[in-house]
This record gives sequence, structure tokens and C-alpha cells, in this order.
Amino acid sequence: MKDIGKIESTLIKAGIKEIAGVDEAGRGPCAGPLVVAAVILKDPFAPELAKVRDSKELSEKLREELFDVVIDQATSYSIIEISVEEIDSFGLHKSNLEGMRRAVNSLKTIPEYVLTDGYPIEGLAIPNLAVWKGDQVAISISAASILAKVYRDREMVKLDREYPGYGLAKHKGYITAAHTKALGELGVSDIHRKSFANIAALINK
Repeated sequence: MKDIGKIESTLIKAGIKEIAGVDEAGRGPCAGPLVVAAVILKDPFAPELAKVRDSKELSEKLREELFDVVIDQATSYSIIEISVEEIDSFGLHKSNLEGMRRAVNSLKTIPEYVLTDGYPIEGLAIPNLAVWKGDQVAISISAASILAKVYRDREMVKLDREYPGYGLAKHKGYITAAHTKALGELGVSDIHRKSFANIAALINK
């Protein structure tokens, strides 16, 4: 983690200031939307952002706190939902790339450079770089990961009230023993990804 921010530092020294970080939450779950966030930070090295890290390395409480901090420290941000229907129609990877494009294009400030976690954004006119484990080494991507993760978790809590019994508020749509058991008892709902192997197997029984 000692190199976090090194990429932003290099870009800023080159005169590039409007740097967008992009990340997603929800590739793995078999239920619920995919969420992609993009954010341009006023200053990636602001002291208020000192605790910003990959969302998976933070407690839920700290993620919630940093969600508001990131928004406060952002020049611009956007959060995009990719529906279950779109994932099933176009596939997870294609949907993820489309979500990244939408997130960047929804920013009110046009970025000079875009940093993404792992996957390059095809067809994006703005210079962009796919960073391996980007949410661990780029502050902007880490900030986007927090926005995406917190937003999606909140959405899954809402969906838990609409679709009780599956335990969505707890496991957030991931495949767990409890989730699998609930699927066996309640069946597949319309927020489950029919293109995922475990859900397809239940439908085709």
C-alpha cells in the first residue's frame, strides 16, 4: 500500500489534474445490479482522504463514513446501475465495460485522464489506463470503489425489504450456503441473474 497515489502523483507532475478513477461493485453476486462509480477528486492527496483504500479492506462503518467524505472531496462523481436484465442480455464483462463508459460520460467535469481497475474502457475517447489491482494503488480508483460498494450495499438492503427471505441485506446477493438454501425454498426471483450457472441450474431443474 506504500505506493498508493504514485500514479496520480506522476500524472499531476505532468500537468494532468482532472483525473477520474473508475471501479465497480457486484461482479460476483448472483443477485442484484452491478454498480459502477467514477469520481474526480479535487486533490487526491487531501488529508481528508488519508483513510481512503480499496473498499474491500475497510470496515462497513468506515466505508459509510468515507462515502460522504469522497463526495465532499469530489469535483464530480457519478454512480451507474447496470440491471440484472442487462447483465443477462449482454453478459457480465460487456455490461461492466458499458457501465464504466456510462459512469465516465456522466461526470459533469470532463476528465483529462481516466484510471480504471483492471479493465481498459474500449471506445473511450479520453486517454485511459487499466491499472492492475488499481483499487489498491490509485487513490482515485479506491475512492470510486467506496462509492460503488456503499451504494450497492444500500441498494441490496432496500431489495431485501422487497424480496424478503433471501437474506440479501446480509450477503448482498453473493452465493452463500444460506442464499443457496433460500433459493431452494423460495425459487428464483426476478432480481437473480439467470445467466449465472447456479441460477440457471435451478431454472433448468
